[in-house]
Amino acid sequence: MAVPSLGCFAHTLQLVVHEGLMLQRSVSDELANSRKIVAHFKHSQLAQSRLEDLQREMQGSGTTSTPARLVQDVQTRWNSSFYMVKRLLTEKRALCAYAADYNLPATSSANEWGLLEKTVTVLEPFEELTRKISSATSTAADVVPTVAVLKRLLADENSTDSGIKTMKSTLLQAVNRRFSSIESESVYAVATLLDARYKDRFFTGGEAARMAKNLLKQEMERALAKASADKAGSRKPEPEPAEKVAHVDASSPPTTSKSSFSSLYDKILEEHDEPAQGTQAAVIQMQMYLKEPTMGELDSPFQYWADNHARFPLLAAVAVKFLSAPSTSVESGSLFSTASNIVDEKRNHLTAERAQMLNAYIPQKEPVIV
Repeated sequence: MAVPSLGCFAHTLQLVVHEGLMLQRSVSDELANSRKIVAHFKHSQLAQSRLEDLQREMQGSGTTSTPARLVQDVQTRWNSSFYMVKRLLTEKRALCAYAADYNLPATSSANEWGLLEKTVTVLEPFEELTRKISSATSTAADVVPTVAVLKRLLADENSTDSGIKTMKSTLLQAVNRRFSSIESESVYAVATLLDARYKDRFFTGGEAARMAKNLLKQEMERALAKASADKAGSRKPEPEPAEKVAHVDASSPPTTSKSSFSSLYDKILEEHDEPAQGTQAAVIQMQMYLKEPTMGELDSPFQYWADNHARFPLLAAVAVKFLSAPSTSVESGSLFSTASNIVDEKRNHLTAERAQMLNAYIPQKEPVIV
């Protein structure tokens, strides 16, 4: 389809969080302490058993649920650190009670617990957006709106920002640095316009929206030219009529051929008529589409074009091309992981058909968050 390759948006978001927050000395030190605490319980069954006893005591005698285990993070994935800290905060009372009776490799003061709470508060929007763009239905159209929402969240100031203003400012700088040219990327810009949930509402300025519309118009003109070429190629040549003997009527005036000037005049008109009609059709369709209200956030853009391809045929042809581009490589990674669980060293002679049958029986899990 001649769509240029794109980087994984989830991976770039990972770099943003790492540069904007994880490299701060105070945060990185607290994360290191958190890893030591979690590793202590992961490596000692006795310590884990004692912690579970304390958790059950705090849950009350009427609760039969299994105590939640601590989560070990993977340093290359910021969201795993987010889940680790969030679980530590959930089990804070049990951990403090454990530290009162037993030794821990690291402990946290009240201020340090407060820093972890603020870190979770700042990272929660990133975690939510990462889940959204890592879903199986996410496309390149989700990137520009996601960046716009992130910038608005980090730029807005409110009364609850006490203690996290520096974190938000640092993250905003990282977002602006990493995604400075995201709206000028043709795939992201055109895909955003063609998603009926977003259209031109999420571009940061009028100039960016105009550039995106120009790119879309060019794609529509290419689609029109391709459709015209395909139609001309599929048209069967008409058989030539049999030659007839010319009958000259002496009473009729002789026919005169057009002058060279008139022929060139008509040729120039023909050259300019068809492109003008195509451009006009593209502009009219685009204006009608953009004037209509957007869809709901949970509605499907694919279903929209299935229902409206007859109304906007040129736009629908371009949408097939650009909305097929995923925003991340999460689904590709999940596909390879699933395949590696089916075809391994002990089952290396499976045919493609049999592997496909086995894949259908494997329960589908939530996408892996990068």
